[in-house]
Amino acid sequence: MASAPAMDKPRPDIYTPRPARVEELKAESRDVRTLRLAFEDPREQQGFSFAPGQFVELSVPGEGEATFCLASCPREQGYLECSVKRVGQVTEAIHMLEPGSRVGVRGPYGNSFPVKAMKGRNLWFVAGGIGLAALRSLILEVLGRREEFGALTVLYGARSEADLVYRQDLEDWQGRPGVNVVLTLDPGGEGEGWGGRVGFVPAVLEELAPETRDTTVVTCGPPVMIRYTLAALDRMGFDPQQVITTLEMKMKCGLGLCGRCNVGPLYVCKDGPVFTYAQIKGFVEQIF
Repeated sequence: MASAPAMDKPRPDIYTPRPARVEELKAESRDVRTLRLAFEDPREQQGFSFAPGQFVELSVPGEGEATFCLASCPREQGYLECSVKRVGQVTEAIHMLEPGSRVGVRGPYGNSFPVKAMKGRNLWFVAGGIGLAALRSLILEVLGRREEFGALTVLYGARSEADLVYRQDLEDWQGRPGVNVVLTLDPGGEGEGWGGRVGFVPAVLEELAPETRDTTVVTCGPPVMIRYTLAALDRMGFDPQQVITTLEMKMKCGLGLCGRCNVGPLYVCKDGPVFTYAQIKGFVEQIF
């Protein structure tokens, strides 16, 4: 009988789910929860690394799996975080998990945001709803290397005040030098005492009129928001190479097998999920 393989190194196979435990759960909004996960095998945790913009597949035994962007900072060791909006069977099952629950993790997959190319530039992060989860890892990475970048602006919108996520982060970011946080709610979503703006994200972006020179814009949100944000950036004179988005919401299997994320000549999971506007401009209507 052949002997069992030695287990002195982390498993290199990223196609097999690695067992992890839910360490913490945080309610971000009425339908969004953030999971903090740690691999059961410490060697797996030590061997896991990722870059802002990459994603994983989370699986719940008996329920299935789905793709989620990694929302934690890559420099933070010992855990990873994903924020999950309740929209279907798998996400409903994830929302039912408790600390100590077991999940499977595949990945990380995909490309990442071009952090090196952003050095020295002013950065605008334009997000809507749960789309801020896809940008959070990048924002945390940039804040941890603050001296390498210019002015930072976070424009974030949601349907209502109850739908805003990462409130503690937003407050912390606003208090940092050289960082401007602008919050906006959809018309009709504001309540008494709301002190932020009221208006859809693309319209507010045009009102703020960011300078195009030495500026990179990174955006993620509901498809309709991204589409109109890209159009607004066009009108403001941004070169499509200056604009970056992530299309992680289009993915399913993460391996380029199911075809769900095929847009134009691209497979989002294999060619992305991070793209410049220049890469997708020719078939934006097929995506959004």
